Amino acid sequence: MKTVLSGIRPTGNLHLGNYYGAMVNFLKMQEECNSFFFIADLHSLTTHPDPGMLHENVRNILSAYIACGLDPEKATIYVQSDIPEIVQLYLLLNMLAPVGELRKTVSFKDKVRQNPDNVNAGLFTYPVLMAADILAFNADYVPVGKDQEQHLEITRNYAKRFNHRYHVEYFKQPTAYVFGQELVKIPGLDGSGKMGKSEGNAIYLTDDPKTVEKKVKGALTDNGPEGQDTPKPDYIENLFTILKVVSTAEVVAHYENLWNTGETKWYGNLKKQLAEDIIKVTAPIRDRINDIKNNDAYLRKVTKEGAEKARERASKTLREVREIMGFKSF
Repeated sequence: MKTVLSGIRPTGNLHLGNYYGAMVNFLKMQEECNSFFFIADLHSLTTHPDPGMLHENVRNILSAYIACGLDPEKATIYVQSDIPEIVQLYLLLNMLAPVGELRKTVSFKDKVRQNPDNVNAGLFTYPVLMAADILAFNADYVPVGKDQEQHLEITRNYAKRFNHRYHVEYFKQPTAYVFGQELVKIPGLDGSGKMGKSEGNAIYLTDDPKTVEKKVKGALTDNGPEGQDTPKPDYIENLFTILKVVSTAEVVAHYENLWNTGETKWYGNLKKQLAEDIIKVTAPIRDRINDIKNNDAYLRKVTKEGAEKARERASKTLREVREIMGFKSF
């Protein structure tokens, strides 16, 4: 069975975009692959998170993962910092990471432009830690977004470089996980691109009904179509995109017909319907998240068992890598 690995930084709650995009496919992965899902709390240190909130953010994301359907009995779910072998492998892989190569990393250059006062070594060697995350489990597949494709290529470079330098065929060449269906891209409510925390246009799975209603009510609209079969502007198409994933086919057809016939003054009803249907989707998930989040015993059990399974695999990798590199016990 192929091994697939995916992580998420604990920087906030999951939103509809996460749920209908990656999460649906993660559920498929846990059924078809030997799956490892982790909370990347070490990666989050590059932005200096509030120490008082770091653990709470880990709790939130972990609870959301499980509430959305990830099953600790089917997949290995763990917190990155609970696996010291990853940090040790990170150190060893740094010896295979030329400074010039790291300096050319697009994400690093972007971060330097955005936050010139926070150019730390952890940020500089971020791709090496990501490589350690992947190679510690010798993963076959890694689902990555566009902004992470270069990091995955760097991971392949380290794997090839290690194999070449030590004359072995130890590390696999991890590839991007290709989902069996096109990823659903949930747009934001502000008429811009995708839904996201940094864009401030997201509906979170933990939002209560009043918050959902307020956000949807404030979504960007206009005066309605200018005539029959008028092309929808992006911000209206965004609303219909969300409608298609949370509402019935009949509801979608009703509002498509209103648009195509040039009817006006129905946006209020559309937003009311959209809010109601989003709440139907998110309410049970929110309840499960809150139940899990408040169950310390259960979260302790999940993370303890996840760490044990992850460390068993990662410690084997680290032991064999050390031996290949010449580290041996007397």
